[in-house]
Amino acid sequence: MNQNLAFADYAVFIIYFIVVSAYGYTVYRKRKQDEQDAKAYFLAEGNLTWWAIGASLIASNISAEQFIGMSGEGFFLGIAVAAYEWLAAVALIIVAVWFIPVYLKNKIYTMPQFLKTRYNESTALIMAVFWLFLYVFVNLTSILYLGAVAINGLAGGEYLHVIMIGLAVFALFISLGGMKVVAYTDVIQVAVLIIGGLVTSYIALTTVGQYFGVGENAIAGFKVLMREAPEHFKMIIPKPTATSSQLDIDKYLTFPGLMSYLAGIWIINLNYWGCNQYITQRALGADLQTARTGILFAGMLKLLMPLIVMLPGIAAYVLYQNGHLPQLVGGKDGAYSAVLTFLPTGLKGLSVAALTAAIVASLAGKVNSISTIYTLDIHKKYIQKEAGEKQQVNIGRIAVFAAMLLAVLFTWNDILGIGGVGGFTYIQKYTGFISPGVFAMFFLGMFWKRTTGTAAIVGVILGFVLSVLFNEYAPMLFGNETLLYTAYPNGKGAFEIPFHICMGLSFFFTMLAMIGISFAGPKVNPKAFEIDAEMFKVKPQTTVLIVITLLVIVALYVKFW
Repeated sequence: MNQNLAFADYAVFIIYFIVVSAYGYTVYRKRKQDEQDAKAYFLAEGNLTWWAIGASLIASNISAEQFIGMSGEGFFLGIAVAAYEWLAAVALIIVAVWFIPVYLKNKIYTMPQFLKTRYNESTALIMAVFWLFLYVFVNLTSILYLGAVAINGLAGGEYLHVIMIGLAVFALFISLGGMKVVAYTDVIQVAVLIIGGLVTSYIALTTVGQYFGVGENAIAGFKVLMREAPEHFKMIIPKPTATSSQLDIDKYLTFPGLMSYLAGIWIINLNYWGCNQYITQRALGADLQTARTGILFAGMLKLLMPLIVMLPGIAAYVLYQNGHLPQLVGGKDGAYSAVLTFLPTGLKGLSVAALTAAIVASLAGKVNSISTIYTLDIHKKYIQKEAGEKQQVNIGRIAVFAAMLLAVLFTWNDILGIGGVGGFTYIQKYTGFISPGVFAMFFLGMFWKRTTGTAAIVGVILGFVLSVLFNEYAPMLFGNETLLYTAYPNGKGAFEIPFHICMGLSFFFTMLAMIGISFAGPKVNPKAFEIDAEMFKVKPQTTVLIVITLLVIVALYVKFW
């Protein structure tokens, strides 16, 4: 099975590169007269359209983590992993209706600014520094590494560092134009990744149909998947018993059945979509109705994502189990690349372009947010307080270069060990430890006027400490037999609590601590936001979008429960 790309594949990819670059440069030139304005650079002048916001949200979200990591989880778990995407659509509804009005009414441009306005400078500075480290050494590095490895495998396996540099330069070219260039080029990026992703899924299904003698028919191929791997089409992973295999235990540890829905998956999604700089930054560049419509549009697009990033993994599983896919380089994370090898010449180039679009869009979005946080929340406040508009834009561009350079250096020889852990696991491990504390801090800060700055600092620190304790020291805390009935042997003589449940426990106890500390303060914190019922009202067209999205999600769960 030859994985090398043909001339036609390179041609398709080059055309994609030229179109995106030319369009980005056109947007940049059109707005050049305003490029020295800091708000124009960081927030696209506050006039993004709803479709640009929605497309940019999805393009920044869908990256190598999804294409490679989630496809690998589809290979391993099956459709259960789609819960991340479908419940993200529900989380986006919550963010659109309740979170965004709070941000926009209080003129919040960055997440550290939210913390300073609502709590104090110390909280804002602590989180600004943390987010910079997280975005550079977790998000940028993992996406750059996974993307380079995946494309390198398809290109023959000899160009890892060249591809790595190419991805970084492409992302820099887009991001240096500021938020407006990033957002509007994301419209092309998301169109390419959706079309290319759908083509890949279609080819995967027809390939399955061909190998199993039902013809080159995608629907027939899908029915073959359901017949050959029925356990891969259940949304709920059953709880292991004393006689369960290690494989069943590992699956439950990754996605612990109903407990996932009661604990961690909501914290993951609400924290990611509602309290995340490089996500919310898109919506902060618009008025309330436009932001809401854009976010809900992104929610509807999320419903398609499992078809694009998860279904090829299940197809790879069925083909692999039946001997039609002899090679699976890189374990489960090699599932998506393996499926791409079945694509004909030209279409393979389109799928590589889709994968590249996802990688580049996410890299560009993250470095833009890094530059925003560094410039507005650290440099302007603590290093160069008198920096003018032009200086701020230049500082932001320097921050973009520095962040990408660090990402390349730390992925050059995989110094961080991303390849050994796996990209999806790497990201979840290092972001999941702080998600409960951060989300608790934001949630209480927005909707409970009594929450104090002291409670916020304690919440962030306590949430992290508890997450480490629950994840790393389960036997010490609960013994080998736990009343939570979530600890099972992991094959190494130790016991674990599933990751989602650790997050739920950490969030619960962090909330209790923050509420208790806040009761010692005034009944209304002087820095509390003003909230009224009027700001949460939605227009009829918004209600229609919400209802359609929820009905589709309910139908999907009824089908695959």
